[in-house]
Amino acid sequence: MEAITWVLVHRGKHVQLVMGPAGSGKSTYCRTMMAHCENIKRKVHLVNLDPAAEYFEYEPSIDIRDLITLEDVMEELDFGPNGGLIYCMEFLLNNIDWLEEELGDYDDDYLIFDCPGQIELYTHFPIMRDICGTLQKWNFAVCGVYILDSQFVEDTSKYFAGVMTATAAMINLEIPHINVLSKMDLLLKKAKQEDLAQYFDPDPLLLTEDVNRKTRPKFHSLNRAVAHLIDDYSMVSFIPLDVTDEDSIDYVMSSADNAIQYGEDVEPKEPQEFDVEATE
Repeated sequence: MEAITWVLVHRGKHVQLVMGPAGSGKSTYCRTMMAHCENIKRKVHLVNLDPAAEYFEYEPSIDIRDLITLEDVMEELDFGPNGGLIYCMEFLLNNIDWLEEELGDYDDDYLIFDCPGQIELYTHFPIMRDICGTLQKWNFAVCGVYILDSQFVEDTSKYFAGVMTATAAMINLEIPHINVLSKMDLLLKKAKQEDLAQYFDPDPLLLTEDVNRKTRPKFHSLNRAVAHLIDDYSMVSFIPLDVTDEDSIDYVMSSADNAIQYGEDVEPKEPQEFDVEATE
């Protein structure tokens, strides 16, 4: 007796573009999501866009260091780390056909891009926006994932700065976007969940009272102006990520999937036949 099994496959090109300040937990996020994808049997590949990267737990399938490295640029052109990094990313744009060729074999796979930590690339320069636009021209559905260290909530001034940079990245890149508070497993040891909820969907006008208590009066008008700016745009909310909690990981992944409509293009693959009697 024979039976037929249908296999569902996801068609299309899907990318998570992982960004955020240096030390925010981007590499940990990428490692966590790679492991999660493997656990749920999703075909996934890591793409390294950081020319200064030194170590990966998961070997990148595509690595910008095969094209250019920050170390070589600093040595040969006598650039500092910031200028060298910008040069590397501009070099990538000028040689974008290299990336197109590297991506050619991943039509139906899920890609996670580990990006540089220099925040100016997302807020001041058009480099990352141009890369996003190019990926979209190549029919990739791109989701921005902005990582902010949850420890910032312990200092409201830093938290405001994080919200501002996240807002600037969202405006500059113009792609579907989620914001993630990383390292929640560390923060939950110090604070209660109910105390942290106000930072997930921030009301900056309420938080202004806290920051004013910690700053000199001459800065209060500036604090209020920043709070009103954040409130006027009202774009940023955060998803907490606890890498020790599988439900938390799954929720973040589902949020990114929803942003790029991953799963809405599921198609049945050619059925496989097998002998039921042979398995009894």
